[in-house]
Parts: sequence; C-alpha cells; structure tokens
Amino acid sequence: MSDYNPRTDTGIPTEPVGSLPRPSTLQAAYADYDAGNISKEDLEKEQEAAVKDSIERFEATGSPIVADGEQRWSSFATYPITDTLAGTGLAPNLAPGGQFFAIFADGHGRQLPKLTGGPLKYNHYAADSLAKSLPYAHKPMKQAVIAPSMLALLYPLSDPVAGYSREEFEEDIVQECVADIRKAFEVGAARVSIDFTEGRLATRDDPRNPWTGAGLLPHFIELNNRVLANFSDEERKSIGVHTCPGGDRDSVHSADVPYNNLLPEMFKINAGYFLIQLSSERDRDPVYESVGQHSRDDQMCYIGVTNPLSPRPESAQEICDAIVRAADFIPKERLGTTDDCGFSPFSIDEKPNHGSPDYAREIAFQKIANRVEGTRRAAEKLGVS
Repeated sequence: MSDYNPRTDTGIPTEPVGSLPRPSTLQAAYADYDAGNISKEDLEKEQEAAVKDSIERFEATGSPIVADGEQRWSSFATYPITDTLAGTGLAPNLAPGGQFFAIFADGHGRQLPKLTGGPLKYNHYAADSLAKSLPYAHKPMKQAVIAPSMLALLYPLSDPVAGYSREEFEEDIVQECVADIRKAFEVGAARVSIDFTEGRLATRDDPRNPWTGAGLLPHFIELNNRVLANFSDEERKSIGVHTCPGGDRDSVHSADVPYNNLLPEMFKINAGYFLIQLSSERDRDPVYESVGQHSRDDQMCYIGVTNPLSPRPESAQEICDAIVRAADFIPKERLGTTDDCGFSPFSIDEKPNHGSPDYAREIAFQKIANRVEGTRRAAEKLGVS
C-alpha cells in the first residue's frame, strides 16, 4: 500500500469524495453513444480528454490528493455493471427495470437494473479506470468504490431469483467489493473510500420506494463489515466510508431524514475514516456532537465543508471557521475535511442550480481550492500538524 501521509501538506487531512461534473461535450458523447451515433472509441476519446483535464485542474487547486472525477463511469453506483446510464454494456444476468435506488426531492428518480439470474460479477473494477488515470497524475490519487449494500438492491426486495438465492448473491457482491478495493490499492491508490449514500436513505420509509421502509440499515452495516473483515487493521486505516443525503441534478434524496437515524449505526462499520456530509446541514452543531459521541477513537472523521449542490463557493475563511467549530465536539486529532458529496455522481447531470455542467465544473475546482486553504488555516489555528 501507499506511504501517503494525509497530514503532510495541510496538517488536518483533506480529501475529495470522488466525482466531478462531466463536461457538456462528454455528456453529449454518452448520449450519442447510447443512440448508436458514435463508436465506443469516440466515447473513450472524450472520456480521456475529460480525465486529463480533471487531474490537471485538481492538482492546480493545491489538493494533496486527487481523483479523476469518475469521468469514465456511468455513475458512482453502476460503474461495475454497465457502461452508460441508459444500460449500454449491461453485465450478464442483469436487465433494465429494477428497483429505484432513490427518488429525489425534485421528483426525479434513479433506477437500478434488475437481477435475472446468477452469478453477479463485475464487468469493470474501479482499478481499471484508475490504472489509466495514474499516468496523468503527479500527486497521490484516491479511488471511490461502490458499497455492497448499494449492489444488494439489485436483488428484488421480496421475490426470489430462480436458481440464485439471496445468500449466494450477497456472498458474490461481498467478494466482488473486496476485489474492487484490493485491485485499487494494487494499481496504486493511496486511499479508497466506499460510497454509502444508501445508509441515510435506508431509514426514510418512502412508500414510493419500498426498500427504504424495509429496515435494511443493520443489514447494510453487516454487509460492509463483511467486506472490511478481509483487510487488516493497518489496511483499514486507508479505507473510508462516505455518507451523504444524495447529490444528483442539484437535488437530494434524504436530507430531511434525521442524521441520528444513521450515525450511531454507521460508526459500527469498521472503517478507518468517514467522509461525512455536513456543510449543507441546517443545524451543524448537533451533528458535530453526534459524530464526536458515536465515532470511535480509531476512526477519523472528515467533515463536509463545501456543498456541491450550491453554485456559491464557500470562502477559505468560512471553511476554517466551520472546522474550528467542529473541533469543539470532535477531537481535533481525528478531524479531516471533505466535500459533502461527489460533485456529480451520475454521468448525465445538467446541474440546474448552476446553469450548466461546465459552469458547475468551474465552481467545483474553486470549492476544492478553498477547502484546501481553509483546512490549512484551521490546522494552524488549532495547532494540528
């Protein structure tokens, strides 16, 4: 594994979640590819250009660790199983028309494929993209991967899949997630975080989306711990878990769900660090307090200090002030910073609050630069190095 020290540049560690808005040219290429108007090679050319630009501009922010913005992925959740959101390149034993992962506050939904048989195997691992991105980078890179708890939603909520039990399916997704993490480290990831946005949503009890009322959160925690049990204590220090209430088309899916429905359970996940949406919370102090109360001494808490759904860049000073305030509740030695969410977890995202994905992309890099500077200022103020 990497010898990356997240404190070296900023004192208090800081790290992105993963995704960036795809340029409008890349989003158009995805649509053209689904329509059969361009070849896969044409799509890949646009993806490579977007990845190269993402890494160059990420490094220009001063961030001590960078990501490729998931520019080659259909989404944070479906990259292992389909090439595009429309389902081009769907993995074997999957078909369109599964459960909705989420129904967002603005009314739009994101639907998963449905499982038709077994086994469930990844078409792509996160490491496949990371290996292509690393030659562009001059700084350490992190990699986000999808949680087994998200993939668990591919299995129908109540009806069994003929010849493929839920137990067999879940063992397959646990092992695929273990492989996803291991391969990312093997090709050169300095850090790997598991996207767990379904955690807060699991307590929503939305009648439009039955799985959210099925009491699945304890099982989700168990699935993630089954994955993490395959790694040593030392390895887990570099494996994180990200939580947020969604962030697609500048809308959310569970921001109105009380955070304490999730946090006491989430910190039972045996990860080394957590990336926690916080900037967009209406009342942060109770969340800071809950994080400090329920997190363990061996768990780093990276608080969200920028809101990817808002086009207003937070200033470095307000970010600094938020971190200093959080240190009243969370031991400063266990504090880190991040963005509330990926800036565009899905490849097709119009970013309506921003006016365009291209403008949202500009704003994202401003927010990242301010996050880095604000974190550095807070570390100096708090005496953390």
